Amino acid sequence: MRFVVLIGASGSGKTALASAIEQRHGDEVQVFYFDRIGVPSVGHMIAECGSGEAWQRAKTFEWMAKLAPLCASGRGLLFEGQTRLSFLADAAKAAGISAYFPILIDCDDETRARRLAVERRQPELADKNMMTWASYLRREATKRQCDILDTSAIDLEQAFAYVMARLRGEDSH
Repeated sequence: MRFVVLIGASGSGKTALASAIEQRHGDEVQVFYFDRIGVPSVGHMIAECGSGEAWQRAKTFEWMAKLAPLCASGRGLLFEGQTRLSFLADAAKAAGISAYFPILIDCDDETRARRLAVERRQPELADKNMMTWASYLRREATKRQCDILDTSAIDLEQAFAYVMARLRGEDSH
């Protein structure tokens, strides 16, 4: 099985997907969540690393170093979180990870706003900054020819099947 990384902005569905895979296939896929390290306030990120972006980069490097030894286990490995593809590529290289499969989990802004404001009851996240972040990730994924899974018009089962196929190496790449 492969090492698959799900990235995406809040409200895209990446955590719901990772949780479904963990619940149904936890015996064959190890699942890790970026946010389980705790996400401090922006002020703390700045104090620790100089900026929120630098904190995200540093933590991506820490995660890839932690996951590198697990890549040879033969089990599937799934990591989900909000990070830039460029940080992921640099961190994987530094950790000696040569084979991983990133997927941008995405959705349209209307769907994201509804998920954040209504379903998750976090309307403060459904702001212009989040939509700009999602747009940035979309551009970066397109530029790097990364798989993009748009969850706007598909259900969890369809998204689940897509990611499981990638974990098993059943794709067109």
